[in-house]
Amino acid sequence: MAEIKTRDFIAASGAAMEDVKLRRALRQVGGGFNEARLEAIEEVTWEAWEEWREEARRIKIHTLDHLDYYLELLYEQVTRAGGQVHFARDAEQANAIVSEIAQRRGVKIATKSKSMVSEELDLNRTLEAIGVDVYETDLGEYIIQLAKETPSHLVAPALHKTKEQVSELFREKLGVPLTDDIEEMARVARETLRSKFLSADLGISGANFLVAETGSLVIITNEGNGRLCTSAPRIHIGITGMEKVIPSLQDLSIFLRLLPRSATGQRLTSYVSMVTGPRRSEDEDGPEEFHLVLVDNGRSRLLADPDLREALYCIRCGACLNICPVYGKIGGHAYGWVYPGPIGAIVSPTLVGLKEAKDLPHASSLCGACREVCPIKINIPRMLLHLRHRLAESPSDTENSSTLTERQAARGYTWLMSNPAALSAAGSVGKLVQKPFSSEGKIDKRVSLPLVSRWTAARDMPTLAARSFRQIWADELESESETRG
Repeated sequence: MAEIKTRDFIAASGAAMEDVKLRRALRQVGGGFNEARLEAIEEVTWEAWEEWREEARRIKIHTLDHLDYYLELLYEQVTRAGGQVHFARDAEQANAIVSEIAQRRGVKIATKSKSMVSEELDLNRTLEAIGVDVYETDLGEYIIQLAKETPSHLVAPALHKTKEQVSELFREKLGVPLTDDIEEMARVARETLRSKFLSADLGISGANFLVAETGSLVIITNEGNGRLCTSAPRIHIGITGMEKVIPSLQDLSIFLRLLPRSATGQRLTSYVSMVTGPRRSEDEDGPEEFHLVLVDNGRSRLLADPDLREALYCIRCGACLNICPVYGKIGGHAYGWVYPGPIGAIVSPTLVGLKEAKDLPHASSLCGACREVCPIKINIPRMLLHLRHRLAESPSDTENSSTLTERQAARGYTWLMSNPAALSAAGSVGKLVQKPFSSEGKIDKRVSLPLVSRWTAARDMPTLAARSFRQIWADELESESETRG
């Protein structure tokens, strides 16, 4: 499985905040996606958009409620079309399945279309360990492969890099002149990868959707690499999470309207590819073998959890990342695993362990923007609050991460807030203590205060008010009484 660095979130996010180039790249790209999304929705009208969202949510709820049936139907249809279906309970088994196919068929070169699940499994490293040369062919993925980095966004893997950084990378790795022309850089990548497409034995792709009634794997891209990866090599392996299945082609039509508009503001992506089994005798091209690897790797835990299964509705459009004020400041790498942003703050703790990723549910202002833009209406803030509750209150040692000091502080706070006399006394003491550190109604953020130092490290803290709410209330009642008298 991909290296897990979720425990480093606080340090990594702090470093990201200081990265000027990263901040500039996030401003230039992230906001543009959301503006394009709004324009695309206004074009079809908000009324139609809401109808599509409701229908997509209904489809997802129905499918996950009957996931066993639709997975069995998918298996039957893929097999009938001549393909093979493999179920992998975890990353180790999924990697073993792909490795076995590659070794048995003597694969030397593999080309890959974009696949977040393969990133989750760290599949590239597994294949390279058995002597297979692996080449990412999505432009963003190719850039980060050259840079030896991981994706920072669900839709735009190299969003964190400026064009100047990409140009320097191409000069260093590919030996081409520096340029600030994006089309020229794309041409260089295309020409470099062309020979890899033609010589690859194995093509690996993810899947945006799996259609149960036809056994089809659906890939939505803006580059022709997806079709080349799935049709040019003699073997095609599709690898994806088991939650990607939907019942029918009619259902697919709803998602084809929602996904591109939510992701990039397009009416439709440049390519919608549907793969159903290997090449048939009458086909001009296509693979000799088709394998579909359906990965669990913790998804069954999400499915079985009524409070979190909604996270499996996600279609990986990235809209919640594009609108999130936290992601907009720190980017994707700070989250420490494959899935960043608001949805990643739910999925990652569930897949890698809640205590392992205990800071991610707190990486949110709970503003609710992520829920508003989600095309499936996933209630992300509710699930983040649920995970926070588990971290603080769960009886299980595998989930509860609160320290003895934190628990004692919480008990003390509870007692103080339920004892008016003690609260009033504490307020009086606090007003005296704050005087040396306050100015113009604020405590300077450079002052490190116990218990709230993480808050004050980044912002000024308001001073305690001259009069408490109780005092204001009492004074108002007394004034009103005098007026009436």
